[in-house]
Amino acid sequence: MKALKSAALLGALALSAISLSACTEDMSASAGGEQRTEVKAVGLMVQDLGNPFFNSMKNGVEAAAKDLGATFSAQDGRQDLAAQNDQIDAFIQQGIDVLLINAVDSEGVGPAVQRARDAGITVVAVDVGAKNAEATVTTDNVQAGRLACESLIEQIGGKGEILIVDGTPTTSIQDRVTGCEEALAAAPDVKVSGQQNGDNGREKALTLTTDMLTASPNISGIFGVNDPTALGANLAAQQAGKSNLIITGVDGSPEAVAEMGKASSMFKGTAAQDPNLLGSTALEMAVKLRAGETLENDTVLVPSSLVDASNLASYKGWQ
Repeated sequence: MKALKSAALLGALALSAISLSACTEDMSASAGGEQRTEVKAVGLMVQDLGNPFFNSMKNGVEAAAKDLGATFSAQDGRQDLAAQNDQIDAFIQQGIDVLLINAVDSEGVGPAVQRARDAGITVVAVDVGAKNAEATVTTDNVQAGRLACESLIEQIGGKGEILIVDGTPTTSIQDRVTGCEEALAAAPDVKVSGQQNGDNGREKALTLTTDMLTASPNISGIFGVNDPTALGANLAAQQAGKSNLIITGVDGSPEAVAEMGKASSMFKGTAAQDPNLLGSTALEMAVKLRAGETLENDTVLVPSSLVDASNLASYKGWQ
């Protein structure tokens, strides 16, 4: 009888060990994230859903997530780093598999991104860099800034004073200014008379440009770091009684296209992006990373192209 009891006890212990081992493997797969390869839930965070650029990006990610059979959720960062930190923590609680982040502050969001990765979430930065993200897809923003400013310089005749309406501390904005500076380095007769940081939005750009035009009334052109900024600058110039300035931006947005279509408009060029493609490409990269694949490049730059009067009619615009 004692032998039978011992045998039964040993069997129970063995089954318990097997069960514990399986449980440990299961927990490891979900807690660490290393063994989770399926993408069942996708989260997207953007700077400002009030900007049509980010709505187009959302459309691209949502369609790609649907093709995967994954659920999709988007969050509006409202140009607020604290809000994005809270949103990342909420996504962690929800247990999403992939986070695509368009950061309000490329450096400042780093700790929250690391928390997401530690929770087993695959994180890819889209449109702007984000510290601690596993991969990044952006427009070639140096090229975009260079194209927009080369066009501006050419259209003002290679000489004169210009303003730069800058933006937030993100890699995309900083790279566009770098590209513009490259164009200016090749144009010694063009002087930057004023440069101020806005919030990438139209209203702030209107206020800043109004002030800069008061301080520098004899300018020939304005470079805005994105189309909402350039459109705000355009309105400020109109209100200041200007009619012959050259204004360029970056995005290729529907609003910019509509403004450029007006014969009397001072908005004369925009370096186009494809936000829909940026979003879908970011998710494609995240799926590969989650499957354990090594990306050929962990930073992908999507080329930009200039839209102006010469090709406005053939420009297809955003999806």
